Amino acid sequence: MKKILLLAALLGGAGVLRAQFAVPVSKPQRPLPAIEHVVVISVDGLRPDRALLADMPTMRRMVHEGAYTFWAKTTAVSITLPSHTSMVTGVIPRKHGIEWNRELPLREPVYPLVPTVMEMATKAGYVTAMIAGKSKFSTLNKPGTVTHAYVPAEGSSDNADVASHAVQIIADYRPAFVFIHFPDVDAVGHAKGWGSHEQLEKIEQTDRALAQVFEALDRAGIRGSTFVLLTADHGGAGLTHGVDDPRSRHIPWIAAGPGVRRFFDLTQLADLEVRTEDTCATACWLLGLPQQPYFDGKPVYAAFENAP
Repeated sequence: MKKILLLAALLGGAGVLRAQFAVPVSKPQRPLPAIEHVVVISVDGLRPDRALLADMPTMRRMVHEGAYTFWAKTTAVSITLPSHTSMVTGVIPRKHGIEWNRELPLREPVYPLVPTVMEMATKAGYVTAMIAGKSKFSTLNKPGTVTHAYVPAEGSSDNADVASHAVQIIADYRPAFVFIHFPDVDAVGHAKGWGSHEQLEKIEQTDRALAQVFEALDRAGIRGSTFVLLTADHGGAGLTHGVDDPRSRHIPWIAAGPGVRRFFDLTQLADLEVRTEDTCATACWLLGLPQQPYFDGKPVYAAFENAP
């Protein structure tokens, strides 16, 4: 198959934005043709009850325009890197192998044992992007698997930095799949506590960053053809988040876009428990990518008006 070779690199003091790999020309057939773009946004550390208490007009608009649950579940370990890896690979930490939560002084970088949705989409011919606020997300940026990636070179950046790069990438490339990670809610949770007034203020600031992403989609002319999913990697209590703690495991899962049920609470379906691994499976389904036999997640078909 004829291929187009894309090469680009931009190095900055805060992080790395790069693209370098071959992309096939043809793309899969999507099950819902009206959805041409998929954006997954994770607010690190966003506990559902705090989201509901905060002034989050952008999130609330998504709730009214889409399908949602505030009872979705993250991984049992409830920590950032393993949980985000499960979010984008569709499998539990034991399967993807990323069971630590910090940068390790390794001679060679270590990547998940199974492909991320970014890698699968890139190999299928889609333009993909990842914009993350913590340097340890370089684990999800295996060379050749993400078309356009921004990850801080060291430590963490902030929501403003993430939003700025996300807005620019959407404007310049209109990716078919985008993963965006906002770090600030988690940072203030560890510093001031989950449920603190300071964290509530940061959640409200994060909603304004979320609004910038929607504005970028509008300016790019793709808002009407984009599925947006807002979720989190974990919640927390006190100054941390704990293993199999309900306050850490429950996360929001809010979907909006063409063909999505409007103002539909997914908890009306008693036999449906949305899990973070379902995020990858749902994104793959929307992009026409195969449901891998090793997936622990499955598409959340109930979120859509016309789905299997």
